Amino acid sequence: MSTIVAPPAPAFESRAFLQAHIAHTLAFYERSAYDPNGGFFHYLLDDGSVYEREHRHLVSATRYVFNWSQAHRLGGEPRHRDWAGHALAQLQQAFCLPAGHPNAGLYAWTVRAGAVEDDRALAYGQAFVLLALSQACRIGLATPQQVAAAFDRMEQAFYLPAQRAYADERGSDGCLSDYRGQNANMHQCEACLAAFEATGETRYLERAESLIERFAFELADPVTGLICEHYDLDWQPDWEYQKGRRDDIFKPWGYQTGHQTEWAKLMLQAHQLRPQRRWLERAAELQLAAWRHGWDAQHGGLIYGFAPDGSPWDSDKYFWVQAESLASAWRLWRATGEPQFRQQYLDCWAWSWRHLVDHQHGAWFRIVAADGGKLENTKSPAGKTDYHTLGACWDILATGGLSN
Repeated sequence: MSTIVAPPAPAFESRAFLQAHIAHTLAFYERSAYDPNGGFFHYLLDDGSVYEREHRHLVSATRYVFNWSQAHRLGGEPRHRDWAGHALAQLQQAFCLPAGHPNAGLYAWTVRAGAVEDDRALAYGQAFVLLALSQACRIGLATPQQVAAAFDRMEQAFYLPAQRAYADERGSDGCLSDYRGQNANMHQCEACLAAFEATGETRYLERAESLIERFAFELADPVTGLICEHYDLDWQPDWEYQKGRRDDIFKPWGYQTGHQTEWAKLMLQAHQLRPQRRWLERAAELQLAAWRHGWDAQHGGLIYGFAPDGSPWDSDKYFWVQAESLASAWRLWRATGEPQFRQQYLDCWAWSWRHLVDHQHGAWFRIVAADGGKLENTKSPAGKTDYHTLGACWDILATGGLSN
């Protein structure tokens, strides 16, 4: 296990710093990820070396579309628009399941060498298809009709009107599994907010607002106010699901520190679009709870997850947890003026700068130990692409209130 030597901390509240950090992160993928045969490589080591060339994952495929679309829209670089189109072409050509398949029109979970490998349709992945198309629409690479079609497919395949929530998985046979969870619903909320901003159609905003009410209020723990990960068919918390497992990054056990703050961020984004004071107050509650249970008093940084009794469950530090919490902290600071949220932002950035940012090669390390020590050399395996870190920086810039 090695430690990271970081340069002196910059001005984290500076627009110039965030723009430079975005450029430094994008440069890592610009050097390493482009596949001239289609799409982008999904498996990169710390130095950018590709360690798996044939495999593609739906989450990475969609997040590359998001990254390059946002980079072009907010930075204006023509090649980023071209790369967004390159990523979108592979997403549509390689992942979309054909007519005659039980999940026709939905997107497969994984592809190998251009052929579908895992033909399950997961709501988590379909939510990211909607997010990708929404961002592509904002730079003219997709149409509002394509955004609408992605939303409608999600509705038909997964939405449960009586529960006002989405189911999670359709097997290869097209049948829904019994699992219910918050993660896919959270990212569908994110995607619906993006779809509204891309098209102006209020049905997307209304669905995002409905998901906020359902998960951040109605389904939250009545005592702690925390948002649970896993549920049974009756939407009661299922604390046995995945218990003892740490290897499923999409369905982890316990309370997820980063999902409390990610919901906070989404509520603040929705509040900005159509203000509701109770969402602002609820976002602050979730943010404070995440820091109370998740901030590592010994080493600093936010831990990955904690048990129902509030004790640490997984004390490793994941890049995305810090990134989402930066964005929510900054939004809360600007919305409330409460200094504790500004301090959260600064503390989280300072810890991430020392331990998670790869100052040599660019981008962020995926995971480090509780004390910040390196654990692996896989910078960007399936699902990463630095979507969380880039997205956080763009969201902070959009929130405003920064120095030059």
